[in-house]
Amino acid sequence: MASKRKPATKTAIAFIAADTDEARSARQRLAKRYGDVATDDAEVIVALGGDGFMLQTLHTFMNTGKPIYGMNCGSVGFLMNEFKATGLRSRIAAAETTAVRPLAMEATDDRGRTHRAFAINEVSLLRQSFQAAKLRISIDGKVRMDELICDGVLVATPAGSTAYNLSAHGPILPIYAPLLAITPISAFRPRTWRGALIPQTAKIRIDVREAEKRPVNAVADNVEFKSVRKVTIRQQDDSQSLMLFDPDHSWDERILAEQFRY
Repeated sequence: MASKRKPATKTAIAFIAADTDEARSARQRLAKRYGDVATDDAEVIVALGGDGFMLQTLHTFMNTGKPIYGMNCGSVGFLMNEFKATGLRSRIAAAETTAVRPLAMEATDDRGRTHRAFAINEVSLLRQSFQAAKLRISIDGKVRMDELICDGVLVATPAGSTAYNLSAHGPILPIYAPLLAITPISAFRPRTWRGALIPQTAKIRIDVREAEKRPVNAVADNVEFKSVRKVTIRQQDDSQSLMLFDPDHSWDERILAEQFRY
C-alpha cells in the first residue's frame, strides 16, 4: 500500500514594520496574504522599512538563530531586498543566508564609567565641539598612530563598509573578508592618511588626547556615549545576526555593483 505524502509545511513568518505609513501598510497586506505569527514563534522575520530599521532588527534578533529577510519600504535599502507582495515564500526558500558578526565596543568616559555596546556597521569616535579631536590609535597593544587630528575616526565591519565608512571615503569590503576598515573622518594631520585595513582578529584601542579641551563621543551604530577617554574595539566572535538575500541580488553582487558605480 502506497504511503500518503505528507503536506509541505509552511515557514512561519513574523512581519515587523518601521514606523512609517508605507511600511505599516505593507505589513497589513503581507500578513493578510501569508499569515503572521509572533516573533518568538517565527522561523523567519520579515523586516519592512529601510536600512536603519534593518540594522535595528539585526540587533534585536542577534544570537536568536532567526534569519531576517528585509524588504525595502524606506529611502535607503542596501541591506534590503526589493519589495514585492507576490511569491514571498518562494523567495525566502531560495534566499542566501549571510552571517554578520558585530563589533564589541567598550568605552571609558571622563567619570571613569565603562560602557559597552555592539555595532553591526561601525564604531565611530566623533568630535563633540568646534575643536578637532586628537586621537592615538593602537593595534594589539602597539601604537600605530600617535596623533591623528580629525573630526573623528571609525572602525567598520564588512557589513558596514558601504554605510558611513563609504561616505568617509573608506574601502568597500566583501562580506566574508576577514578584515576591518579604520577610516578617518576629515583628517587634518596627517592630511594624507586615508586609513588602514586590519585583521578582524585585531584589538583596537583609541585614546582621546587633550580630552577636556577636545571632547569626543563614541557611537556604536545608534548607541552614543558622551565624553569618552578610551575606546577598545574587537570583533565579537561568539555573536552573529543572519540576513537573507535574493540570489540575484546577493551581498557579493551588491558589493561589485557599488564599486563600479560612476
